[in-house]
Amino acid sequence: MPTQSQVLRLLADGLDYEQAGKRLGIPAGQAFLIATGLPAEGGDTLTTGEQHRPGMPQASTQHLVNPAADNPTGKAAVREWLKNRAHGDPQMQRVARSRDT
Repeated sequence: MPTQSQVLRLLADGLDYEQAGKRLGIPAGQAFLIATGLPAEGGDTLTTGEQHRPGMPQASTQHLVNPAADNPTGKAAVREWLKNRAHGDPQMQRVARSRDT
């Protein structure tokens, strides 16, 4: 698990939360949480003290929440694995032969 000082160092080096998270192998929202101690979806409910924490950006952090999903079925290696599983399954083979295509 990355430390607060690691995340803040990357931010000080000019990286944004997405880049820092990628470098540390964690989602951007998690990098934000580690750096600030606050969830990225905090909205406008922050106190003045929270707004001035190290690592706190001036802009909205909502985009750091819920990163895009990675659909593994779009990867060739996964499609090949599924194909091999289906070809090696006698029950699936019987169903495939019984279908009129």
